[in-house]
Amino acid sequence: MSSTGPVLVTGGSGQLATSLVHLGGTRIIRIGRPEFDFDHPETISAVVEKYRPAVVVNAAAWTAVDLAENEQDGADRANNSGPAALAEATAKAGIPLIHVSTDYVFSGDKGAPYTEADETTPQTVYGRTKAEGELAVLAANPKSIVLRTSWVYSAHGKNFVKTMINAGAKNPALKVVGDQYGNPTSSDDLAEAILAIIALIERDGWKQEYAGIYHASGTGETSWHGLAVAALEEATKHGQAMPEVNAIRTEDWPTPAKRPQDSRLDCSKLEQVFGVRLPQWRDSVAKTVHRLFHTV
Repeated sequence: MSSTGPVLVTGGSGQLATSLVHLGGTRIIRIGRPEFDFDHPETISAVVEKYRPAVVVNAAAWTAVDLAENEQDGADRANNSGPAALAEATAKAGIPLIHVSTDYVFSGDKGAPYTEADETTPQTVYGRTKAEGELAVLAANPKSIVLRTSWVYSAHGKNFVKTMINAGAKNPALKVVGDQYGNPTSSDDLAEAILAIIALIERDGWKQEYAGIYHASGTGETSWHGLAVAALEEATKHGQAMPEVNAIRTEDWPTPAKRPQDSRLDCSKLEQVFGVRLPQWRDSVAKTVHRLFHTV
């Protein structure tokens, strides 16, 4: 694998693509619509041929979980058939593809952290299309790495941590779901993990054992309520008043798409194969909130 070629990142202005641009230096080329669009398959191979990257990171996806319930075709193109075409184009060029997936491929009723060996049991259109996309990518390109992540937040873009900080600035009391559990993940931490994997591949060359599915989430677990409290407590260090944060049940906050009750991920395989472990989520929340208050 050439270390001189660019790293092509799909996903336009998304959280992970933005973090990769911030952290990856001048080698990162970020592409999005209209140049690269899963709804227009002819653009997929065109960008691979144009940029001749050393590796492609697919951070593009349909992430509007509730909307996907009524927009199944669009979700399938973005999460399944589109990534499959990208995997075919990268395979043809002989380059590795790092494809980002989600904890929503699981139902959340295991009662323990999911491993990569667990069967996928998606409960939503979003989760189903992402699970199908994983298999399609792995089948199309033997040099594919699928990274399942969860609860992604950052100081940029739209995400739960930013929403809570903004809501806490305007409201004396908030209601947040307290009976869903997972691993909050900073997009910067995920980007650092991806860059570390790329560096390892470039140093040692591609190895067949790299191919496959990995879990890549922040270390430690909490509920949405716990994440909200942690973020808002950090905000008090920057002068924002602490609101009352009340935990509610899932049924008190109905959504069109069912969320996994407990989608914690076991990330030990990522550490065993690549030597990569994402930081503790609380430390990363503190960094993100600090950046939110100190970015003009």
